[in-house]
Parts: sequence; structure tokens; C-alpha cells
Amino acid sequence: MTVTQDHPLTYAKMRGLVSFFSALLKGKRVGFSDFLNKHVSSQQFCQHLDTQKILRRQSRVRRGKQERGTVSSATGETSQMKPSDFDYLKLIGKGSFGKVLLARHRKDGGYYAVKVLQKQMIIKRKEQRHVMVERSVLLKGLQHPFLVGLHFSFQTLNTLYFVLDYVNGGELFYHLQREGSFPEPRAAFYAAEMATALGYLHSLDIVYRDLKPENILLDREGHAMLTDFGLCKEGVALGGITHTFCGTPEYLAPEVLQGQPYSPAVDWWSLGTVLFEMLYGLPPFYSCNKAEMFENILHAPLQMRHGGSPAARSLLRGLLERDVTKRFGGSHDLVELQEHAFFTSINWDDLLARKVTPPFIPKVTGPCDVSYIDPEFTLQPVPASVNERCQPCGTNEAFPGFSYMNPVEYVEAQPVS
Repeated sequence: MTVTQDHPLTYAKMRGLVSFFSALLKGKRVGFSDFLNKHVSSQQFCQHLDTQKILRRQSRVRRGKQERGTVSSATGETSQMKPSDFDYLKLIGKGSFGKVLLARHRKDGGYYAVKVLQKQMIIKRKEQRHVMVERSVLLKGLQHPFLVGLHFSFQTLNTLYFVLDYVNGGELFYHLQREGSFPEPRAAFYAAEMATALGYLHSLDIVYRDLKPENILLDREGHAMLTDFGLCKEGVALGGITHTFCGTPEYLAPEVLQGQPYSPAVDWWSLGTVLFEMLYGLPPFYSCNKAEMFENILHAPLQMRHGGSPAARSLLRGLLERDVTKRFGGSHDLVELQEHAFFTSINWDDLLARKVTPPFIPKVTGPCDVSYIDPEFTLQPVPASVNERCQPCGTNEAFPGFSYMNPVEYVEAQPVS
């Protein structure tokens, strides 16, 4: 279970519940993971078959890129990247093991989100495996349109660095906090983009396990981007199972709470909780009392609030189905969701190609615009330690083979002979 500090949350537009939300503020953020911090009929099946082919084809292409990039990664282990290659401009996130900073590459001028993790803290909490899994998942060449991508990773004697896509349209959490809830078309758009991202991960036998509004970012065009892969579990194919208890309390599937074996279907439960929150302003089984909330997740009936179309209610009931054998997505994964009436307006091929215009476009003036990022971070000074002009170390017995350079950028970085 991921943990960071509590963070205030208000739902000002939901009148008459001030005291309830006062309690909510104290518990909402418990269990958050540490990035951005952070940087959705046979005829119908045929209609969506092309999308599935694209996902599978992308999967093969990514694996090929990974294999071709192995030499580049090894070559870059000790010599290609170091902290002083970047100017660190703003603190944009903070977590259990370190900080996330907006940085500009001194040579190419590109802007990145640099996740800086302290090895000592990771080792002390015995989280090396989660960090290396995150790197491993990113290293698969995740260039899906709705997944935050890895450009470089490198290490010094005391520190690990992930250099990631910089996404500055704000967390979905931020926009929900400000607006209370979303109209159905907007919620459907984000849910559809996240569904394709989850479906892609599942096609690689990866279970995401930590879907929540804090891990969904909006880019400057308004598309949803999934980030923070520290709790991913590799090697779980459709129909396969795993056992680890982890995730964020509000969004945990009942089978995880019960310590039962679980499958990629846990991600569809989490998508249901996020969709419910987008439509109604709160997760479906929320309570400020954690024990009561767990009890609600396991046994309380799903209570739909006023509003919502029949299609939305149907999808929520299907995603928030405790019986995994009946849960939407449990048998045929993404295809089941694509066929649902709630997504009738979605052209899945256009969505995957980012041809669908987002319902909300953040008003950002450029990469240095951090107006959608919490001032709790951006108003703090950049830690002096990240500006140290120290040389990278080649390896560390706790983090062997950590360093990586995107093959394309590796070629671009080579001197011209």
C-alpha cells in the first residue's frame, strides 16, 4: 500500500455535507503513491476488433524496441546521463522516497518530469522491488498515447533518477476537487482513454493495481495520461492470478481486501470507482473510517446517487461487481467495455489515435506553466542537492541495471563523426 502525507480536499459544490467532508479531508489522501505526485453483439465485436489488433501490434513493436534498445541501455549505464545534464526549475511533487521536479535538458532544451528517489529510504523500507518493477514496466517502451513514457533513468551513489514525460494539465484529482464532478460525456472520455491504457497493460500481462484520480494526469491538450507504475505486477495474463495486498484504500477491489488471489479484473473495479467519483463526486463506498470503508467495499450495496443515465448506472454496476466472474472486463478485458452502451459515442480507433477532441483543454501557456500543479509543491525551493554536479555511479548492488536511455534519444545523443 502506498503512503504519503494527507492532503486537503474540498467539494464546495456539494451543499449540506460540510461536516462529512471535513472528515473526508483527513482521510482522502491516505495510501497515495509517490509520483506526481505523479506525474482512462458480434457486429459490435467486429467493430472494435481493429483496436484490439492495434494494441497487440503495438505490444509486439514495443517488445522489439526493447530488445533493440538493450545495447543502448547497457552502453548508457555509466556514461550517458548525469544530474548536471539538467536545469531543475520547479518542485512539482513529493513522495515517500523523494521528489519530482520540472527540469530542462541543458543540451536539447526539452522539458521533463524528473523523479528523484533516495536509495537509502527505498532500501530502509525494503521497496527495491517496486522501484525496479516500475523501471521494468517503463522499459518495455510504453509509448501508448495515454501512458506517461520514460526517456532516461540513471543513478548516482545515493540517488535514482527517472526522466519522464512532463504533463502539466493537472491531476484528475485536482480538477475533480475544483469542479466536484463531471458531466457524463467528459467522464466517459476520460474513462475510455484510461480503459485503453489498462487494456494495453493487460495485453503485456501487466496489472496496474493503483488506478485513482491522483495517478491520472491531463496533458496540455486535455488527454488523460496514466502515470506511476510502482505498484504494477508483471506476468499476470488474462485468467492469471496474483496475491499481493497493495493499492489505495478507496479504490481496492474486494478480492484484494479479502486476501484472495486476483487477476487483471482488479483494474476494472478501480476504473469503476474512478468513474463513480467522476460522476458523483466521491468514491462509491467511501467512509472517513477506514474499517467502515473496507466493510462497505466488501458488503454494502452499491447506492447510486441522483442523476446518471441508465447506461452509466449499468456500467457502474458491471464494473463494481464483487463476483469477478460477472465483472465487466473479467472475461474479455477491454472488448467488454468497448461494447457497452455507455461508450456508444466513442470511436475507439479515433480515440487511440488521439483524434477525438477532449471535452476540456487546460489553459497552459507553455511547459513552464505550473498553474495546474499544487502550489504546496511549486512554491517550495528546488532542493540544492539535485543541482550537485556529481558524476553518476555505474551500479549499485540493490539497483543493478537501473540506467536506461530511450534508443531514439541515445542515437541523437551520439557525437557526429
